[in-house]
Amino acid sequence: MLTSRSLVLVAFLAAASSSGLHAQASTEDLPTGDEVAQHINARDEGQWVSRTLRMEMIDRRGGRRVRETRGFRRYYGDEKRTVIFYESPANVKGTGFLTFDYRDRDKDDDQWLYLPALRRVRRISASDRGDYFLGTDFTYEDIKLETKVGLDDYTRRTIGRDTLDGHEVYVVEETPVDEDTAKELGYSRVVRYVDAEIWMTRKVEMWDIRGNQLKTIHISDIREVQGIWTAHRMEVENHKTGHRTIFTFADVDYETGVPDDVFTQRALRRGR
Repeated sequence: MLTSRSLVLVAFLAAASSSGLHAQASTEDLPTGDEVAQHINARDEGQWVSRTLRMEMIDRRGGRRVRETRGFRRYYGDEKRTVIFYESPANVKGTGFLTFDYRDRDKDDDQWLYLPALRRVRRISASDRGDYFLGTDFTYEDIKLETKVGLDDYTRRTIGRDTLDGHEVYVVEETPVDEDTAKELGYSRVVRYVDAEIWMTRKVEMWDIRGNQLKTIHISDIREVQGIWTAHRMEVENHKTGHRTIFTFADVDYETGVPDDVFTQRALRRGR
């Protein structure tokens, strides 16, 4: 019987043998996987942003749940702080999620979740980052990174150039740096399609630690807001469950400052 460790190793070998499937061109003269990742993370996101976020969760039978939230993000040098406040429906109103994303690779990011029914703030452990976020098909790590990438969790290589929805993209294969990271994130392999002009990811495919295709994320309605390229729609499909999640962003504002006290556990408790 295969152990969990063996399953991850099998998935790594499968990923290595199948990586050529997505390559549409010679990798000569293409940027390396690390160069693509660095370009992604160097994109201008502004010092701060406020926006609304509509979350739609759709099951395989078409049943739909909708959540309306308000979100804020601010950079403090290389440190990024993000907070999401749930505004409706009534049964989730007051829920809040706060994350501190540190540039220092030796320091674990901090994440907190406030659930009004429990009346307490719960810290999310770094080992929980592969768990699904509040009924969606995005993980806590997906939510934290949004359209950026975790530089230290994967090794990368560019496997080709392709066209997606009329846009030239680089196709980059990502493999977790070790088995523990694969199990923590929940992915044994990731293939990312990155816009070659604006360095924004337009599609992501993920495989689970057994080597089975798990999820596909489509990032669309990308347009400039106040001079910054901004994704207004993110849709993820879970191929195992048939469940889908759609995030729709609106009222995006990069110019109005966001105060420091929004990014506190006290703000989580009071719902802003």
